[in-house]
Amino acid sequence: MKIKEFRCNPFAENTYLLYDETGEAIIIDCGCLYDDEKTIMANFISKNNLTIKHLINTHLHIDHIFGNEWAARTFGVLPQAHQADEFLIEQAVAQARLFGIYEEVKPQALGNYLNEGDLIRFGNQELQILHVPGHSAGSLCFYSEKESCVIVGDVLFRGSIGRTDLPGGNYAQLISQINSKLLTLPDETTVYSGHGISTTIGQERRTNPFLQ
Repeated sequence: MKIKEFRCNPFAENTYLLYDETGEAIIIDCGCLYDDEKTIMANFISKNNLTIKHLINTHLHIDHIFGNEWAARTFGVLPQAHQADEFLIEQAVAQARLFGIYEEVKPQALGNYLNEGDLIRFGNQELQILHVPGHSAGSLCFYSEKESCVIVGDVLFRGSIGRTDLPGGNYAQLISQINSKLLTLPDETTVYSGHGISTTIGQERRTNPFLQ
């Protein structure tokens, strides 16, 4: 499996495109806000002859959903996320204004809900869904045992954790869920976060000051 990262919008959010030799692909957290961001992603997908099978979200904060309406319209797939975060879609335009973002924001309704234990399949790949609330009530992580990687959104970062002062956030819950759902994965598991650079489960278990 190959993982292509696109850095998007004023929040420097990481949008991920996962694909394999079959040409089937998924988009995780489509944060494309500006036309050039959308063009770069669309051109990469076209150049590599990829077919988008799923559009999924780790959570529904605005920086992770700016591009959902465009992706749904362009690739014919509706976004999927945990129901507990669905209320955030209705707040997207107002939230964008609070952050001084006046570009057109088009909230996109979900096409399906994702839950703990569900599987996302594309090509020869399979992602296991882990529900890891605390940053938001509906935060999800997508784990590939085969490829030894996990896409975690804003739950866990290199040397840090997600903020918990937003609606649905809970610090104690986040720490507990990271310990029980993520730090139980193998040390060599690569962690792809919603912002910043990747890390590994082992590194965060050993050195993350919030998890000691």
